This record gives sequence, C-alpha cells and structure tokens, in this order.
Amino acid sequence: MTSTAAALDPTAPRSTHAAVPLHTNNDPAPETPALRMVAPADSAQPMDVIFIEGYTGQTVIGIHDTELHRPQTIVVDVHAGLPRAKACETDRIADTIDYGAVHERLAALYRDHQLTLLESFAEAIAHMLIVDFGAAWVRVKAVKPKKFPDVEAVGVVIERRAHC
Repeated sequence: MTSTAAALDPTAPRSTHAAVPLHTNNDPAPETPALRMVAPADSAQPMDVIFIEGYTGQTVIGIHDTELHRPQTIVVDVHAGLPRAKACETDRIADTIDYGAVHERLAALYRDHQLTLLESFAEAIAHMLIVDFGAAWVRVKAVKPKKFPDVEAVGVVIERRAHC
C-alpha cells in the first residue's frame, strides 16, 4: 500500500489520542459520548470517505499577541468516513454526508468560533462531523501556512471515531 493510500485508509492503525469535546474555557473537558479514542478498526468493514481538501479561510486564532488582533489564514483538510454509504445504491444525498453542507458549516465556524488553539478548532470540526453529520470516523488537518518565514506550515492532524 502506498503512503498516500495508507494515509487515506481509515482502517489503518493510528496512534491514539483522547477525544476532547469543544469547550472554550480552562475547565476540564466534559465527557462526550459521541466520541472515543481512535484505535485500529474493529473490523474490515468497507469505509466510504467524503472529503474536503484545502478549505482556506481567514480567522482570528492563536495564543500570541500578534495572532489575537487580526485574521490569519487557516487551511483545513477534512476526511469523514461512513461504513458503506447507502448513497452508493440510492443516489440520494440524504444517505451520505453532504459536503456542501459541511462547507457551509466550516465557513460559519471560521467566522464565529472563539477558540485559541488549532487543536480545539480541529476538534470542533471533528465533533461536528460525527455528531451532526453521522460520520463514523474523521481525520481533520488544520494548518497555519507560512507561520514562520523558514517553515512551510505548522498545524495539527486529529482523528476521531464515533462510539459504536
């Protein structure tokens, strides 16, 4: 399997990270039953992956004073998996994840969030895809391009699974 194919394979083993639901203060994150840690797939069930790559927008996010007063570019890649989406047989958008609707929700998040970390921003996207769109698995990459003059990009990639 090529590295690109492996990167897009939601059944491939991944490192585990605890799912942290969206919250905007310093209180400990509450439990969210819809999310769990990412672990190797429990079965070899086929997964259909809906994706948006390179969504680029401006938002205010960061912890440094230079980031808190003006929007900066954030680029997001989203991959959301469904076990064998019924849309393959029915040809109905209601039987899959509507990436047009996801696109609209991303625009609203860029505009309305009050988060400071890319990790929290990516988590909010993952939570939205699992809870609101019914994804079984998600991978979200959030990037600040050209954050430093000698670096192409900095960012985070998270993966989450819905509770089975």
